[in-house]
Amino acid sequence: MAIVVNKLLPEFEAQATGGVTVSNASHTGKTVVLYFYPKDNTPGCTTEATQFRDKYDEFSELDAVIFGVSRDNMKSHEGFKEKLELPFELIADTEEKMCHMFGVVKNKIMYGKKVKGIERSTFLIGPTGVLLQEWRGLKVPGHVDEVLKAVKVLNKANEEKQVA
Repeated sequence: MAIVVNKLLPEFEAQATGGVTVSNASHTGKTVVLYFYPKDNTPGCTTEATQFRDKYDEFSELDAVIFGVSRDNMKSHEGFKEKLELPFELIADTEEKMCHMFGVVKNKIMYGKKVKGIERSTFLIGPTGVLLQEWRGLKVPGHVDEVLKAVKVLNKANEEKQVA
């Protein structure tokens, strides 16, 4: 089942580093940032991961959790996480279940050959499990700041609802 903005996420379950199980309901009550990236230890993916790492405290203060997702296996993720000192978990989607559910598997041209790859994408999921925003085919520079800004707007809206 595909995902749709402003709708509840379909059921899913995935394993992440640190022995964490992530599902559509595992983080109810928190804002979830799911970012999909092509491959551990590649230049763009390393830059993106370190930018999320560097803003991690700001996301945490807003009660948001971050998960990176790629097709790499758990061993690769553990090494990548340790090397970059990432404070958030990485989901090993080796069977591409989440990648297909979120529609991030795309045909790409790499060194002149057609290959299936992951389109760099980020999804913002609200505290009730509703997909609120998506960024697809994005460029790394400035992206993490854009996601952080969206989380701040969401938090402010939620605070105003609670006061009203």
